[in-house]
Amino acid sequence: MTVAEQAPQVRAPHDTRPLAERMRPRQLNAFFGQEHIIAPGKPLRAAIEADRLHSLIFWGPPGTGKTTLARLIAHYVDAEFIALSAVLAGVKEVRAAVSAAQNLFTVQGRRTVLFVDEVHRFNKSQQDAFLPFIEDGTFIFIGATTENPSFELNNALLSRTRVYVLKPLDYEQLREVIDRALADVDNGLGGQYLRVPDAVREALAGAADGDARRALNMLEMAADLAEDRDGGKVIDASMVENIVTGGVRRFDKGGDEFYDQISALHKSVRGSDPDAALYWLARMIDGGCDMTYLARRIVRMASEDIGNADPRALALALDAWDAQERLGHPEGDLALAQSVVYLACAAKSNAVYVAYNKAVNDVQAHGSLPVPSHLRNAPTRLMKQHGYGQGYRYAHDEADAFAAGENYFPRDMEAGSYYHPVARGLEIKIGEKLNRLREQNRLARQERKGR
Repeated sequence: MTVAEQAPQVRAPHDTRPLAERMRPRQLNAFFGQEHIIAPGKPLRAAIEADRLHSLIFWGPPGTGKTTLARLIAHYVDAEFIALSAVLAGVKEVRAAVSAAQNLFTVQGRRTVLFVDEVHRFNKSQQDAFLPFIEDGTFIFIGATTENPSFELNNALLSRTRVYVLKPLDYEQLREVIDRALADVDNGLGGQYLRVPDAVREALAGAADGDARRALNMLEMAADLAEDRDGGKVIDASMVENIVTGGVRRFDKGGDEFYDQISALHKSVRGSDPDAALYWLARMIDGGCDMTYLARRIVRMASEDIGNADPRALALALDAWDAQERLGHPEGDLALAQSVVYLACAAKSNAVYVAYNKAVNDVQAHGSLPVPSHLRNAPTRLMKQHGYGQGYRYAHDEADAFAAGENYFPRDMEAGSYYHPVARGLEIKIGEKLNRLREQNRLARQERKGR
């Protein structure tokens, strides 16, 4: 029997479970989204239909179907489904699950799908505990995580599983989820004969932000508040507006979504796109990002990507940070927006960033070379007797306040060449001056060698 031919199970009358739980798809053909992994012909779909399942990890944001897919897989391969939450489960629960799986296989010859939600919450030793049982086939392991497995899961566990990435549902898919729940008499709200205008369905789909569970939870709240009008229950726009107001978009402080968005903000500034920069700034503020963190990162952008091409950028970023701290949210948000727009529009240079990294590399490569004697301070007679400061040329006493040919690097190290201004903004002038001074150095040193 194929995946498509298996019949769904209907709920018992008066089911009091949440709507999102009742509406879990019981066939893969009724599952919305994730076509890139479960459409006919895709590897995971083929493995399920051929009953050749492997241990795997589902990685994706909330409400994308990780738990539902795990349940469907267990159903289609006729396996027992045991679910653990890494937030709540400890050693006792893990051992009990392993024991149950071993007993089922030994006594009944039946396989088990062990599903671990939020698997990234388990520490290294807890994750390692699953390895021997995955290898000997005691159970098929399915982990679910909202965090990047590359950073949160052990290499040993990753090497024994295949990672599938689940994506947020798009607007059309969310509309289908909502429409199906409103039409379904057995498991959904079809028996309530609700009147829900298209505009209301659209608002719910938009506010769900890619999360099917969120869409159904909001729909259920709206249904509970529906008003009797003209012999039927109506969900109107004002009711839905009250439900969705204050909802925040996906952000996940400290997780992948967080770092992806700050990366997008930084790269929009670097790419001189003030509109995109404002969008990502607004996204992060809307998601509840720590404003001090945002201000600090904006200051970093001013140094890393604008630098001396426009030194005013750093001052403006610091002023914006100060204004934000004084005004707070939301009044201070505008100061950060002002600085982000200025940084995006400013001339760009990473010359200082590149130069500093080169200097750091030389420091690490050459170790603690002594400061040349002529550059050392000599506040005492003893230090002067030891040659401190001897031969130092005071730049202000030289022509153009520049001691041509002087060396300021350690004696046992070749003078580095780190800073190369770009031909943009103020660095055009800086570059012209440095080229002139470097030529004077070259001629002075050449003359010294010729003596």
